[in-house]
Amino acid sequence: MINRILAVITARGGSKGVPGKNIKTLAGKPLIAWSIDAAMQSKYVNRIVVSTDDTQIAETARDWGADVPFLRPVGLSQDMSPHVPVLQHAVTYLQQHEKDCFDYILLLQPTSPLRTAIDIDNAVNLAMQKQADCVLSVCQVREHPYLMHEIVGGQLVDFMEHPEGYMPRQKLPQLYVLNGSIYLIRSQVLLEEGTLHPENTVPYIMPPERSLQIDEPWDFYLADLLFQNV
Repeated sequence: MINRILAVITARGGSKGVPGKNIKTLAGKPLIAWSIDAAMQSKYVNRIVVSTDDTQIAETARDWGADVPFLRPVGLSQDMSPHVPVLQHAVTYLQQHEKDCFDYILLLQPTSPLRTAIDIDNAVNLAMQKQADCVLSVCQVREHPYLMHEIVGGQLVDFMEHPEGYMPRQKLPQLYVLNGSIYLIRSQVLLEEGTLHPENTVPYIMPPERSLQIDEPWDFYLADLLFQNV
C-alpha cells in the first residue's frame, strides 16, 4: 500500500533549445500546465510541487494550482544539473521546513505534456502490484540500434555488431528507451541511494503517441498537432 505521493515538476528557467519553453503556450495553455493538470487529475497524487529557479514559472505554476514553496538554488539550476539532487532538495526541504513526508516521489517533466493522469495512476498501480522501488516509463525504440551506423574516417560503418544478413523489422529484438514521462521512486531509496534507477525497477510501457518530448520548436508543432487529434 502506498500512502502518500509527492509529484515534483522540474521547470528550470534557462531553456536554450526553446527559450521560455516551460510557460510557452501549447494547445491553449502553458506547457507546464499539462503536467500540473495530469497530476491534479490523478487518484493517487497528494501534493504537487514545482521546483524552479524562475519567478515567472513559479507564478504560472501557482496560477494552475501547483505549490511553489521555494525557489530552486542556483547551484541546482544549471544546464547540466541532474535530476537526483533537485528531487532530493525538494524532498528534504519539505521534510525540514513543513514536516511533510511522502512514501513515493513522482518526477514529472513539463517536456512530456502528452502523459495523462491515467498513465500516472497506472504507474502507481504497477508499483503497488510489483512492490517496486521504482517505476520508469518507457516506449519501444523507433530506430533499432542494429540499423544504426556511424561515420568513421569518411566511411559508413555499423554502429554495433548484429546478426549477418537482412533482418525485417518484425524480427528485430524488442528494445525500449526511457521516454522521460514518469519517474516514480520510493522517497527513502531516492534519498539513500541517490539514483532514479535502483535495482528493483519495473517498466511502465507507453505508446509512442504519448511519448513525445518537447525539446525543439519542431516538437511544439508536433505536439500541437497531436492535441488537435486527441
